Amino acid sequence: MSTTIGRTRSGSDSSLAGRGPMLLAMVLAVLGYQINATMLSPALPDVIERLGTTTAAAGLSQTLFFLMAAIGQVTLARLSDQRGRKPMMIVCAIVLIIGNLLCVFAPNIEIFIAGRVLQGISAAMFTLAFLTLNQLLTPAGFGKAAGIITAVNGGLAGVDAIAGGQIADTIGFRGIFVCSTLIAVAGLLGVRKYVPDVPPTTADARFDSRGIAALALGLTGVLVGLAQGGAWGWTSPLTLGFLLGGVASLVYFVVSQKSAENPVIDIEVLASRRAWPLLITTICTLGGAFGAIALTIPLFSQDARVGLGLSAVTAAVLFLTPIQLIGVISAPLTGRLGPKIGWRTIVVTGAVANFAIFLFATFFLHNEWILVAALAALGVTYGGFMLTGLNGLAVTTAPKDKPGSLSGLNGACFGIGASLGIALASAMITAGSDAQGVTEAGYQHAMYTALALLGIGVVTAFLIQRPDPADTAEADEPQLVLSHH
Repeated sequence: MSTTIGRTRSGSDSSLAGRGPMLLAMVLAVLGYQINATMLSPALPDVIERLGTTTAAAGLSQTLFFLMAAIGQVTLARLSDQRGRKPMMIVCAIVLIIGNLLCVFAPNIEIFIAGRVLQGISAAMFTLAFLTLNQLLTPAGFGKAAGIITAVNGGLAGVDAIAGGQIADTIGFRGIFVCSTLIAVAGLLGVRKYVPDVPPTTADARFDSRGIAALALGLTGVLVGLAQGGAWGWTSPLTLGFLLGGVASLVYFVVSQKSAENPVIDIEVLASRRAWPLLITTICTLGGAFGAIALTIPLFSQDARVGLGLSAVTAAVLFLTPIQLIGVISAPLTGRLGPKIGWRTIVVTGAVANFAIFLFATFFLHNEWILVAALAALGVTYGGFMLTGLNGLAVTTAPKDKPGSLSGLNGACFGIGASLGIALASAMITAGSDAQGVTEAGYQHAMYTALALLGIGVVTAFLIQRPDPADTAEADEPQLVLSHH
């Protein structure tokens, strides 16, 4: 999820000197959330086994986690404009701790899912931390602090994925949430003591609570219906109720935004060709990649019956760590390349390369080392080109009079895409299961679904409007982009 933060600051302005405790508190606060996004993937089979649940239910917990991350970003970041950054950071930390404790002591999958929902909401901590730093520091100090916080984004260069696999293999998935809780508590105490209160920026603006509620209900209904349709039956009243109710809520949301005093989404921007193809590309890219990387491949690689039969830690080392580690290196290089050859070129190139790599991985799913090489290459094309390029394009092509509008929409699409991809992968895996468990066809169909999403992303990438040279001429003005993945 991405958000753009301009260089206009209110309140005090200082350098980074003397702000070490505040910065450490923020690092701990965002890290408490982030490890829940990256450490759990290799532990999903352990979750299924210990809670006596199904792949569909485990997939639903991941779907809702990333969905709530998108909704939390929009809701709490906007509320912080009116209520202040620090109070919302404290709310995020408390919500995260409660969610962690629910997962630590969860006796069943239902309580576990409730915990994951609360954890997802706390993703807003990233945006709140950057908004606070931007208001408190000079541009030079902010740049240094931003680099430190951004290093936590996306995990710890794959170390967290290995740690998650090791914990799953030894003490079980609950140990991951114990670690997160300890870090989150330290972050909460640090935020309360060392983070200054920053005055609200738009105290008089009315919060569009109806729009947020309609958006949350609509996305939840559609994604839960897609995730559970295979288990409940696609024509069952429960599935149809979720799907139709979700669509109705989304329709109401779009209509309500036209007359809202302070709309969540700018419909005028959304209708532009600089926006909707980019947003669909983001959703399909995150959907295809996340469905495979965060669910299908972790489950397949540890499946002893029809998969590779690896341990959780081995699966993490081979299939998760290379993507994150190479992405940490390739993303900054892409950031330097983008302004030179154009962000649209970066996105189109990345979309085509992603599809080609996933096509290769799908047809050689049972070849362990070909699969390792293919996923490692995604560190460049997905972790570098696409994640950086999508954010860069959203910033540079936004309307001049609404500079944050497109990047804000694009940020929500990161979470929507991730949750959609996991929902569809879960549905395909469940539909391809028999009495003995998941079949090879289930995993294969999930990979085909990822390919289909990525294929749509290639088409829409070519449809993105080429930026006006006058719009990109202002690239010398730095803007910060966050992408949570």
